[in-house]
Amino acid sequence: MLFICPLHALMTVFLIISPHRTENAEANLPESQEFLSGAEDKKTTRFTDFEGKTSFGMSVFNLGNAIMGSGILGLAYAMANTGVVLFLVLLTVVAGLSSYSIHLLLKCSGIVGIRAYEQLGYRAFGTPGKMAAGIAITLQNIGAMSSYLYIVKYEFPLVIQAFLRVDNEWYMNGNYLVIIVSVAVILPLALMKQLGYLGYTSGFSLSCMVFFLISVSPLILAYICAKYTLHFTSSCFLSTAYTIPILAFAFVCHPEVLPIYTELRNATKKKMQHVANISIAVMYGMYFLAALFGYLTFYGEVEAELLHTYSRIDPYDTLILCVRVAVLTAVTLTVPIVLFPVRRAIQQMMFPNKTFYWPRHIAIAFVLLTFINLLVIFAPNILGIFGVIGATSAPCLIFIFPAVFYIRIVPKEEEPLRSTSKILAACFAGIGFLFMIMSLSFIIIDWTSGTSKASSGH
Repeated sequence: MLFICPLHALMTVFLIISPHRTENAEANLPESQEFLSGAEDKKTTRFTDFEGKTSFGMSVFNLGNAIMGSGILGLAYAMANTGVVLFLVLLTVVAGLSSYSIHLLLKCSGIVGIRAYEQLGYRAFGTPGKMAAGIAITLQNIGAMSSYLYIVKYEFPLVIQAFLRVDNEWYMNGNYLVIIVSVAVILPLALMKQLGYLGYTSGFSLSCMVFFLISVSPLILAYICAKYTLHFTSSCFLSTAYTIPILAFAFVCHPEVLPIYTELRNATKKKMQHVANISIAVMYGMYFLAALFGYLTFYGEVEAELLHTYSRIDPYDTLILCVRVAVLTAVTLTVPIVLFPVRRAIQQMMFPNKTFYWPRHIAIAFVLLTFINLLVIFAPNILGIFGVIGATSAPCLIFIFPAVFYIRIVPKEEEPLRSTSKILAACFAGIGFLFMIMSLSFIIIDWTSGTSKASSGH
């Protein structure tokens, strides 16, 4: 005993003075515990065992980059289907509900000290809950990354053609360009060990989208002065089958919330909620302005991918080319930050008791990018990706899972089942189920009517 006590004291001093104690301890944890606060008996050390080093501003950049992506290019189409007023109402509602669902996730994580979406599902419903959360995250983020690379596939060749004035060269093939961008840019960034390392690329990605927003506004005046004639449709209320799914898809950032919370410097629930609210508010304003500019320019003739519509003015216009380059840069730099939660979900589902291992870390990223590249090459159009993924996985991640996790995880002693908070959470989950059923019904009806028209045309 006299020998053990000094040895224990010496080990304690070493852990305190070691500058890399947090990273080394985290690296030796199994995948199932890597995002937990610690052992079961350490009830007071939840997030304090990991020293976050990411600043408030970088956290806003990362979360904002997770929110914004190719969804901004589909919102003008959504506004054309609903009209300005209804679009603004829906956008406001979805943004508010997204902020509330983040509040539910942070409340659950604060109670049980869990830093991973999948582990919240495990704590609430065991293995089925973890698998359901992991599958939803995988589907959602694969759909997001597919939509980003879809833009690279169709926009990059046009940019090269405009700059080099060439046709029918091998490097004009969008499929080859997607593979090249994935290997040369996305894969190296996706191999980073921690999400916080991507803060600078996230900031640059958001700045590119700000440039896009500023640039598309003068195009309205240029369009009017050029007297470019389009055959506008007079009705603002067209098919609304894809409108709500596109809006929901545009605000999904929930798989990235807890990892960003973990790496936030001096993290508290209130501080992380401020990060989320600022990110959502900024994206809300940018979404509305981008949709408004696109809609006022083309009205009912706006396409599902806004840049294709602007190219009808002048494909070789300098400003349009700069906008395309900015959007390409932004969506390319967004892919790595969206890939992180998918890799984490796969690790949680398939390797729950394994410690961090570089070959596995690299292999999962490589397999994911290979699968997404194949999906992009054969995907029919960006609208189908927005609609289907947004109608299935998005309501689970935004509405259903945060609500049911909250009801199951928060102790009854703290909030009884009939308390106002849990009743609101139950209603929130009900909204998610209703949204999923309605969106899928609209899409099925739209597909059915399209198939019938195609058959009658033949």
